[in-house]
Amino acid sequence: MISSGKKRDQTILQNYKLVKKNGFDLDRISSYFSSKNSDNHLQVISDSTWADLDFDEVFMYVDRTCSKVGQQYLYKTLHTLPEDNDRSARLEKIIAFFKDNSSIKESTVLSLSRLSKPAAYYLKNLFLGSYIQKPKWFWVIPILSLLGVLILMLAFYFPVFWLVLVPILATNYLVHYWNKNNMMQYSNAVSQLLTLNQVANKIFQFGIPLKNTDELRGAIQVLEGVERKAFIFRMEVWAQSQLVGELGALIFFFVETIKALLLVEPILLFDILEKLAQKKAIIETIYCAVGEVDVAISIHSFREGLSYFCVPILVGKQNSIYAKSIYHPLLTEPVANTIDLSDGRSVLISGSNMSGKTTFIRTVGINTILAQTINTALAREFVLPRIRVYSAIRIADNLLDNKSYYLEEVVRMNELLQESRTEYQNLFLLDELFKGTNTVERVSIAKAVLSYLNRHQNLVFASTHDLELTEYLVDTFNYFHFSEIIKDDRLSFDYLLKTGELTKTNAIRILELNEYPEEVIQEAKIVSNQIRSAKEKLDTDSKPVKFPDKYQN
Repeated sequence: MISSGKKRDQTILQNYKLVKKNGFDLDRISSYFSSKNSDNHLQVISDSTWADLDFDEVFMYVDRTCSKVGQQYLYKTLHTLPEDNDRSARLEKIIAFFKDNSSIKESTVLSLSRLSKPAAYYLKNLFLGSYIQKPKWFWVIPILSLLGVLILMLAFYFPVFWLVLVPILATNYLVHYWNKNNMMQYSNAVSQLLTLNQVANKIFQFGIPLKNTDELRGAIQVLEGVERKAFIFRMEVWAQSQLVGELGALIFFFVETIKALLLVEPILLFDILEKLAQKKAIIETIYCAVGEVDVAISIHSFREGLSYFCVPILVGKQNSIYAKSIYHPLLTEPVANTIDLSDGRSVLISGSNMSGKTTFIRTVGINTILAQTINTALAREFVLPRIRVYSAIRIADNLLDNKSYYLEEVVRMNELLQESRTEYQNLFLLDELFKGTNTVERVSIAKAVLSYLNRHQNLVFASTHDLELTEYLVDTFNYFHFSEIIKDDRLSFDYLLKTGELTKTNAIRILELNEYPEEVIQEAKIVSNQIRSAKEKLDTDSKPVKFPDKYQN
């Protein structure tokens, strides 16, 4: 008969490669990233771009980590674009090691799973932020503890001291439960710290190619000296989960009375916090080592579940991207597309709603981030520079701040304009610029903004319904389009990227397929023909607009 422990291990090994179906506590998962200073990176992905690209969902799909530490570390990894290739090189070394040592990989997975309890989310509190400080009157606590021990011993020989013990116990109970909030704040984290150190020691012995192995070995040894004093925290967590029922309640009351009388918890808590405060860098070293190993396993498992992928080729600073058969990770039946921008031009995409233009822009953005964070692109080939990613796709009214859609877009686009002037190369992902205003001003502003963003080797992917834009950006943008198919009075989409301008529109025909009133259809056709005729006459009578050279690049 298989033991429960072996059954658990078998279940873990059967499921760790699969997409997780359990709920994601994104507040706790993101807490390490939110608390950690991330200045030493090429870019920290902004909240707006993260939301525009649906990266919470992308993270949930990529996440095959085995521990809460790895889960938090992966979330931070996907948020930060590194300045060089060191992080990717380390991850690839670990992945290659696991490919050659499958049994060690399974043992590592089982070790990491010991940190799968929600309490492990709080480990980051031990090296980020400050600890609670001893109150000024703390010197009273050792005296009360000593009095409790002394009077208890005397009570066995002189029964009258049992009466003296009552007020001492009552006072110590007050101090004991004053400290309970502090214990609850740190008991989970300190208890999990012991597990973290044991897991780190285990995977260290496996010979996994880790960063700064000598530093890690020393860190593990230092924390081993804390384990005995931290036992009280593990006992506290165990008691809360295991002591149930009447007998459990009786045992819990007895243990609590002894701890209160001796004031064990406040004395040990502040003693161990004082020691841990001097070891924050050591704790973080171990946390990051375990997190990086778990992220490597997650990347390996993620790749194995894909139809195909590639390790991207990151080139120097040049405004070109080549993506062969690139696809979106979240679509169940994605359509792959190829795009070659070796000529250094940016991209303007037209097409009807639902034809795929915004999804394609998101596909490029998501893969650009995945390529630089986890060295993985969902494509046959992906060649790109090390480039920052900014977007303006999902913009909405801000009623609380009394901002209209247009004003929100104005603010967002101004942020992008400022970023375009930095020394870094940027990829800007834009969806239907300034659709909150009238046609003439929309086209005028969009042309000016796109030309400005396109400077300094930046790349722009923009979608538009305004075909007039193509007349003004012909020298600096390549034109692509998506189109719908109408056959046998049925509307469908092939989601294939096509080169050139969109020459045929079907908006009115789609109204017909949706059984709009005939009067509406006919009037729309008449007005459309009038507008087209007027535009053709204007184009014939007018000379083309010539912009100054400084606005062409």
